[in-house]
Amino acid sequence: MACDITAGRAEVCKDSVGGLKNVYFTNYDEITGYTYDGVNTDVIATVTGAATINAFKYELKGANVFDQTVTSSRDNGTTYTEQNLTVVLKKQDIATHKELKLLSYGRPRAIVEDYNGNFFLLGLEHGVELETMAISSGTVMADLNGYTLTLKGMEKIPANFIDAANEAALSTVGFTVV
Repeated sequence: MACDITAGRAEVCKDSVGGLKNVYFTNYDEITGYTYDGVNTDVIATVTGAATINAFKYELKGANVFDQTVTSSRDNGTTYTEQNLTVVLKKQDIATHKELKLLSYGRPRAIVEDYNGNFFLLGLEHGVELETMAISSGTVMADLNGYTLTLKGMEKIPANFIDAANEAALSTVGFTVV
């Protein structure tokens, strides 16, 4: 049977950390194809499409989270993955306001970089949707003045790793970081 498991997993070392370092957004239509790593089909080796596949970088600090939930139904014979990304961008400004408005109109793909040096591509087949954007000025001086974005993707599989060890290596995969 093609869905039989093929490996186990030993207890891992305690050398990883939580948190997100950066998120990069790409316009959905710019990626028209991708290839997997020759050995591992959970790793994207290259993307193809537009002459330039721009990855617009947003630096992150603080309360940002990327979660995935895989749901299977024996009754329906289905499995899907819900990809959830919550991003907090501090300080309101005109340029960010405009870009986030455009982000809400589109269906981008997102690349998430975590603090372990991993890059993940969200919305590979269907893109991600900006479900909510809270724009807050805060109540007191210590409160957030900025944006809280909640994005969701629905895919057949969990977000793929991208074959990049750092931001500069995203260019070898096919992205131009802006």
